[in-house]
Amino acid sequence: MPELEQIDRTSWEEFLNAPFAFLMLGKNDCQACADWTEELNTWFASGEAPADVRFGKILLDTPGMGRFKIAQPWVSEVDILPFNAIFVDGERVKEWAGGKLSRLQNRLERLM
Repeated sequence: MPELEQIDRTSWEEFLNAPFAFLMLGKNDCQACADWTEELNTWFASGEAPADVRFGKILLDTPGMGRFKIAQPWVSEVDILPFNAIFVDGERVKEWAGGKLSRLQNRLERLM
């Protein structure tokens, strides 16, 4: 069963280079991010989430994420949280702001 991995300074590079990865960006004090996390976890528990996708979350206000922000300059342009991106073999192929399960499912279906 998929799960929302907590990505940190030691795991972000390996995570983004997975064959297929969904990344959620958020912050610790973001209520919309917490709501989106809860919706994702409910989806995972339902057994309907694709097993061949890695799902991860980075909290941008976590100490030690400077190298991630430097290596991924697009992050500095993110102004709405939660923010989502899909990576295929290390390349960012889709991105969007806000949480809504149907939007994620539609994007995954188009890319898979």
